[in-house]
Amino acid sequence: MTLADGIRAHLTEMTNAGTVEELWQMHLERMAGYGFDRLLYGFTRYRTTTSLGDPNDFVLLTNHSTDYTDVFIGQGLYHHAPMVNWALEHEGACSWRVLAEMLAQGNVGNAERRVIDFNLGKNVRAGYSVSFKSVSSRAKGAIALTAKAGTEQADVDAMWDEHGDDIILMNNVLHLKILTLPYVPPNQSLTKRQREALEWVGDGKTMQDIAAIMGLTQATIEKHLRLAREALNVETTAQAVAKAAFQNQMFIIDL
Repeated sequence: MTLADGIRAHLTEMTNAGTVEELWQMHLERMAGYGFDRLLYGFTRYRTTTSLGDPNDFVLLTNHSTDYTDVFIGQGLYHHAPMVNWALEHEGACSWRVLAEMLAQGNVGNAERRVIDFNLGKNVRAGYSVSFKSVSSRAKGAIALTAKAGTEQADVDAMWDEHGDDIILMNNVLHLKILTLPYVPPNQSLTKRQREALEWVGDGKTMQDIAAIMGLTQATIEKHLRLAREALNVETTAQAVAKAAFQNQMFIIDL
């Protein structure tokens, strides 16, 4: 099998993945073959001019240790990460050699320097970032590909010169496929009844209609919708419908 045949077969597998977990695992294995042993993918649909939204609403996939993510994500270091800020302002791929250039030119503030020092301490030293094309001003996705500890950035760049186009293609397919699959952040999953009630609301049905369709009382329907709002951490049922739709939790096929 040629390299092109192998990539084609892998892309077919990715597009046929049935869950985010299955897709992510095969992507981790493929990227490890290029020397990237730690990945961090993030996507938000709640970006504003001043915020990326609530981290609890991010689609966040990673195989970094919790020692890393508890600080980088949990303590908000990502707000000042130079490569995260690059990804917010650009599309495409970027070598992490730009960090050395920024340091050499003195274009790094104290907050950015803290992030760089933290990454260096966790052997997050060499790699590439890929920022995906956005079709909405509120949506943004990117992935950080971290090379194995001990790898020099020059070696990563040399590999990228040969395989970078293929790597970008596979990461673009990953991103587009993730957008089609159900992804439920922690503590935001809906029960079957909650989901069904939201689906009927999304179809424009009244409380009376939904009660008749589901064979329940209006009070019970209102309870399901209230619990759905609480699970999704929103204030209105309209917001719940929108958020559940964003997460692909509605109109899904139960396997």
